[in-house]
Amino acid sequence: MAHIRRDPDSTQKGKVSYNSGIVSGIVALAISEVEGVSLLPAKNKSIRLSFDKDGIVADISVKVDYGYNVPSLAFRIQQSIKHNVESMTNYKVAKIDVHIQDVDFPENAVI
Repeated sequence: MAHIRRDPDSTQKGKVSYNSGIVSGIVALAISEVEGVSLLPAKNKSIRLSFDKDGIVADISVKVDYGYNVPSLAFRIQQSIKHNVESMTNYKVAKIDVHIQDVDFPENAVI
């Protein structure tokens, strides 16, 4: 939840802080914007965040669709998360680890 404190008589602009649920939601939104990727069914285990003095450290577990280039998807996930979190909050992103946990094969795929 965002907390805003403001004293109209002071020159200080106040402070905005976000709880981890808000940042997790932003990360989930960023992942959903990348084509060919989806979060694992248990959202709480798919996104793990820690707040460090250098910024947010994100540990992400996803499932990719068959036929996509995995290194390219992982890079696009990192870029999307970094852009969304840093543009929607005052936090910096220090590190994003992406773990590909599963591949979603179409029913008619020949392997």
